[in-house]
Parts: sequence; structure tokens; C-alpha cells
Amino acid sequence: MFSLRHCTPRLSSLCNVLAAAGTLLVVGLLAGAAPLCAAEMERVLAVPVSPTTLHLAIPLPAAVQPQVAGTCQLVEIDRPDVALPAQRVTASAADGSAAGKDRRLLAEIPPRDGAGPLRRFRIEPAETTTPEVTATDAGHRFQFEDVDDKSLKLTDAGEPVLVYNHGLITDEQIPQRDSRRSRACYIHPLWGISGEVLTDDFPRDHYHHHGIFWNWPHVGIEGHQYNFWDGDQIRDKFVAWICRESGPLGAVLAVENGWFIGQRKVMIERVWLRVFGVSDQTRSLDVEFTWIPVDRPITLQGAEGKSYGGLTVRFDVKRATDAVIITPEGRGTDDLKEMPLAWVDLTYPFDPASGLSGAAVFVHPGHPDYPPTWLTRHYGPLCVGWPGIEAKTFEPGKPIRLDYRIWIHKTAVEPDQLRRAYDGYTTATRATWE
Repeated sequence: MFSLRHCTPRLSSLCNVLAAAGTLLVVGLLAGAAPLCAAEMERVLAVPVSPTTLHLAIPLPAAVQPQVAGTCQLVEIDRPDVALPAQRVTASAADGSAAGKDRRLLAEIPPRDGAGPLRRFRIEPAETTTPEVTATDAGHRFQFEDVDDKSLKLTDAGEPVLVYNHGLITDEQIPQRDSRRSRACYIHPLWGISGEVLTDDFPRDHYHHHGIFWNWPHVGIEGHQYNFWDGDQIRDKFVAWICRESGPLGAVLAVENGWFIGQRKVMIERVWLRVFGVSDQTRSLDVEFTWIPVDRPITLQGAEGKSYGGLTVRFDVKRATDAVIITPEGRGTDDLKEMPLAWVDLTYPFDPASGLSGAAVFVHPGHPDYPPTWLTRHYGPLCVGWPGIEAKTFEPGKPIRLDYRIWIHKTAVEPDQLRRAYDGYTTATRATWE
């Protein structure tokens, strides 16, 4: 029989919490669940109510930092029968590096009738303990695997999700004299939920387009201008892996690249990808960028009259007339340029046998100059333009931070569905610890 008499003074507080939590929690701990300190159990996660499922990746406060990444659960305070699985993963620091022992909490919170305006959850050990899972563990839902020495693939329950190309990818069909025949540090393919490929690489209309990428046509350094889209004088190169984790709810991949002019690195680039599982026939992929000029100011500018420069998704569109682009203003038949938008979606029959599907790019509400300007093209590219046509200069050592979500949907969607999905994204960013 468990007795508080046998607790040391140091453990008495924890013992009281365990006793109050009930027999089920004690049994879970005795079965091997990693214990959490009393402070962790007493902190409350407050989440604004939402009519849509929320996908959170919220930093854990100092008092709630676990010793290792792993699984836990969120138990709703006014409905203790609601216990939602959660996953602790490595957090990013302000400079985009791994934040030591700090963790983020990944969680999926479905809507609940009668809840609101705030839903409150305690973090507790998972009833069924799942050990931390890494890229080398077999038999788990999310898995990383090397395609070759240039590309890393992520799968979800055996189904492909994306490939991150860290090495130099070359299309031998493009003439050797064309500097656009090779590129690195980008995502392609990105798969849809039915297994269709959503992105394109080396399209014949624009060789320099490549899946999901993040480049600028105007990079100014010490009076010289460089163009990433041409790729002849400045290039992205892989430097090191920062983080690679998988678990029951999602996967995290973080990488450090560099912008190089010849052998000289002029910019540190750190990219974090947080991938959630499929929910309601959709998948969320959060993308976090941090850039830091190394030792001299760097000026970024979008294309004149169009604004593109920054995050770009090139979709695999074969017939522009079959593509549907939806913005907060609704469906549009015209291509847009220099248009301030919080999100844009492209839907297309990527696999005619599966019907219409697509993906939207959501801009984080904390994005600088929110909402940024965009260039959209029905033949495939959606381009966030930041800082846009007005150049901005960034000082050495000071991080530049941009956050987005790629929201993938299995079927055609209506404008109202997209508005609700974006509202869910912004709602999740307002979750706090009390």
C-alpha cells in the first residue's frame, strides 16, 4: 500500500500530488512512466476555445521543463475524462539553434461542445508510456530514412510525407552552362494525404523553382548584388543537423545551412520543420526560419513589381486553367502580385484518380510587416514576398525570424474552411501557461 509516511520531506509535495491524482496515475508511474515534478503537474495550459482542431507547438516554461523528450498527456481540468496525448520535443532558441534542455509541447486539441472561452489542461505522465523515439527506432508511426547521401525522407505510418534535400541535387537534362541545374537545402517532394506529389522540381518553365524553397532575387552585400534564383554566385549549403526526432504525434527536423559566396559564409540559416499527423483529412507542417548575417550587413529585397523573395512553394501544376487559388478574399481567376495576404491556397487534381487536393501557406500572426505581400501564379508558384519590393538591411549577429504553416488538405476546400483553418492556426498561437 502506498503511504505518505514513507515519503522523505523532499518528496512529500510530489507524494501529495500523486495521491491526489489517483490510483491510475500511481500505477502508471510504477509501470515505468517517467515521473514529472510537482511544479509540472500544477502548471495549467490555457487554450482559447476553437471550433476546429488545434495543433500546438508551445514552449514549455522553465518550471515545466522535463529532463528528456518523450510522451505525456493533457488532462482537461473541468473534464478529467478528456485526456489528450502530447509529445515533448526539443525547442529552438532565439538564434534558431537547439535550446539545450528546453522543450516544446506538441499537442492536438479537438473541439469540444460546451467548452469555452478558455480550456485548461494539466500536463501529466502518459498512462501508457512510450519511450523517446529517434530516427533509428523501428516500428513507430513517424520514421526518418536516408534516400541517399543527399536526401532525407520522412514517412508517417509507412506513407511518404516529405523529403528534405540537404545535398546538391542536379538535373542532368539542364545544360551544364546553366547554373540553375543544381540546388540544395529545400523540400521536395511534398506528398499529399492520398500519396500524390504536390510539389515540382526543375519545371521547364522555371528551372530555378524547386519544391518548397526560400530564396531572394536581390541580396546586397558590401555594394554587390547577388541573385539566389540564378544560383551562379551565391548558394545555400548544408552545414549540420540540429535535431531529428519522431514520436506518436509528430516529427521534428532542424538543420543549419549557410549562404556562401565562393567559400565565404555570409549568412547562417537555421530551419525547423514540425510535422503533425493527419487529422480531419488535413496535415499541418510548421516551418520556422532563422537567418543571422555573419560579419557584415545584408540587404534583402523582392523582385521589382512582383515582390517575390522568401518562402516559395512550387506546385506540380500541369494545366494552369485547372488550378484554383483561394485567398481571404475568396476564389480568384487572376494572378496576383504585391498583394498583402495572411494566407493563400492552391487546389489542383495532382492525381486525377484521387480528385482535387492541395495545400495552403499560412503566415504566422507575429510575422514582420504582417501581412506580407505575395505573388501568385496559377501555373504553380505561391510566393511570399518579404520584405517585398522595399529593401531592408539586417545587421550582423541579429536574428531574422519568420514562421509559416503549410496546411495540406485531402480534398477540395471552400473559402470558409480555409478561413476557419487559419483562425485555428492563429488561435493556437495564443495558448499560454498559467
